[in-house]
Amino acid sequence: MATLEPRLTADETNALLRRAFPDAPSAAFPRVTDVSPGRVCVLAPYREGLLRPGGVIAGPTLMSLADTAAYALVLAHIGDELMAVTSQLNMSFLRGARPGDIHAEAEMLRLGRRLAICDVRIWTEAPDRLAAQANVTYAIPG
Repeated sequence: MATLEPRLTADETNALLRRAFPDAPSAAFPRVTDVSPGRVCVLAPYREGLLRPGGVIAGPTLMSLADTAAYALVLAHIGDELMAVTSQLNMSFLRGARPGDIHAEAEMLRLGRRLAICDVRIWTEAPDRLAAQANVTYAIPG
């Protein structure tokens, strides 16, 4: 398999995401912290309102972060193509995500002309204590 080379840095990817979602509150918006070949790391800051009954971070919050991390991964590798859209997201919840900043690491499994397939791992405590894992497919317009 060919080595994937990102077209955008973390700062450039963050700027592109801010342009795509100008109305999202800055303090709550996930931030790309690292871009490398075939991979991005994203951090979503913890804030009030993320917890569900039982004191763990709500599933929809984790799903949203998985989708955002996959989108950031795709954009970092294809550039300014904001019309890439989620075509599939499959999420496995592995354990309750304790309150705290939410980390996501997304890895490109395949980048084709029309589809990008990503694996996203999410945690709050430590990378070896995953809270969730998602497979996300993005459709890339032609």
